[in-house]
Amino acid sequence: MTDGAVGSTDRVLRDIALWTASLVRQFPELAEELAPGRRSPVETTPAAPHPGRDDLIREERREALLLQQRHGLAVPGHGAAPIRMHVSDAIRDITDGVVELEEAVRARLGLPRPGRAPVVERLRRTTALLDEIAGHPDLARHVRDELRRMARRCARTLGDTETVVRVSGRCPWCDSVSLRAFPDRRAVLCVNPACVCADEVCGCQDDPAYRHLWPEERWGELADASGTRTEDIEAAMEETPC
Repeated sequence: MTDGAVGSTDRVLRDIALWTASLVRQFPELAEELAPGRRSPVETTPAAPHPGRDDLIREERREALLLQQRHGLAVPGHGAAPIRMHVSDAIRDITDGVVELEEAVRARLGLPRPGRAPVVERLRRTTALLDEIAGHPDLARHVRDELRRMARRCARTLGDTETVVRVSGRCPWCDSVSLRAFPDRRAVLCVNPACVCADEVCGCQDDPAYRHLWPEERWGELADASGTRTEDIEAAMEETPC
């Protein structure tokens, strides 16, 4: 494997770790949303779904199936679940997705079918196989794509809005002043939707919603390439959201 391929795989594995951590942290909160007596923030009935939200989630399910077909990782016997707009459906969707993902990963690696376990435990079992997954770049990318999709679904269902802070400098890939700090993730992203890099395995190549990400250990690299300073990035993580 070339140095470039190793670097690309390492980036995909870092993404897997980030999206897994997000799901492990937030998925249990979905169950809390179903707890009896839980009140909405304004102590009223829940607001009506945002226009177009149903279509968005339907599109996500289509995307998930296409990703499985593209990577040859669809698990026999599993299909798209009916789409309904409430928390219980999000729980079902993510639970099914995690089960399918673990089964597909273990089947691809030639491992026995996994035993029953809660979602968080299944996620941890899958990430424990990262060294083996790293040997199959297409598998690693599929795992990254599926975890990203489910983490987005989970966050959107919980109504989370992530803090975003402007960062000085220009994106090394698109030369746009579109760098933003995301303190919750301790990461910097390029938010320009037209940004596409030269890495053939990067998510921006086939996912318009993907954004380039520089985790904390790569801030020095980003600073050298973008014209900002690591001190400025660190300060942005503590600033008031833009």
